[in-house]
Amino acid sequence: MSGTARAFWLVEPLRGEIRPEELRDPGPGEIRVRTVCSGVSRGTESLVFRGGVPPSQYAAMRAPFQTGDFPGPVKYGYLAVGVVEEGPAALVGRTVFCLHPHQTRFVVPADAVVPVPDDLPPERAVLAGTVETAVNALWDAAPRVGDRVAVMGAGMVGCSVARLVAQVPGTHAVLVDVDPSRRAVADRLGVDFVLAAEAVRPDGGFDLVVHCSATSPGLQLSLDLLGPEATVLELSWYGDTQVQLALGGAFHSDRLAIRASQVGVVAAARRSRRSTSDRLALALELLRDPAFDALVTGRSPFDELPAVMSRLADGSLPALCHVIDYEEDADRCSA
Repeated sequence: MSGTARAFWLVEPLRGEIRPEELRDPGPGEIRVRTVCSGVSRGTESLVFRGGVPPSQYAAMRAPFQTGDFPGPVKYGYLAVGVVEEGPAALVGRTVFCLHPHQTRFVVPADAVVPVPDDLPPERAVLAGTVETAVNALWDAAPRVGDRVAVMGAGMVGCSVARLVAQVPGTHAVLVDVDPSRRAVADRLGVDFVLAAEAVRPDGGFDLVVHCSATSPGLQLSLDLLGPEATVLELSWYGDTQVQLALGGAFHSDRLAIRASQVGVVAAARRSRRSTSDRLALALELLRDPAFDALVTGRSPFDELPAVMSRLADGSLPALCHVIDYEEDADRCSA
């Protein structure tokens, strides 16, 4: 064995703990990574922590290196940044991103990681999986020059989408949320902000609404803001929550559409020419933009992760991306 590590496990809904893990030696084509930091994807991971994954979605919701099964015990997570300790010479010493659960050290195939640009801070690089989702959404939605785009829900994904949409020439992007404190985040991202209660349909309606709030009212408002024959791109994942919509109004007369976008596969518009690794590498390049620092709203040491997850799940710890630091574990797990 190449030593031990420690990992965060959801033991059962609403109860997490840190457990020891034995590490095997890397085999041919594999690497060992020492984690520097990881990010908590608040929306999805809180839903998993509460036990909200419906049985029909157990297989679809598996993370790439998940151990165990829903609702628990399960080792879950997918935003890890670390340094390669052992493996091919070209990777040893490199900082890399991996879709791996929260764990101090881990062994994975070398092709499961993507190098982080040298000038990209690790705590921003944990957002790569989220920005990758936003890239896939833009490939699905294909916003055009001059479009009016509303992004409903100012969470990690919604904020990432808004920042990317705002870079399309002539596009007017507006971020919509029920929380007035998200205005400050929108300002840092360089996009307009409006409270959901104050959102109004402009003349002609929005050309595109990207929905990320994972709520029925948010999806309904998204439809209400659309112009004729326009589309809501649905990025929310609802778990076992039921969705209710009023479709007796303009939904049919205006020929509106709701289209799902999901990061598990590359968007059809790019699938024949881009791999998931290409998409992830692009996300890391886009994260050179320091505006994304607005999404990192808190930090905690790894030992506090069980308590952090409880507070994120019950809403007592407001956050977009909460970063977990592993530096105190650097000497605890021997190589």
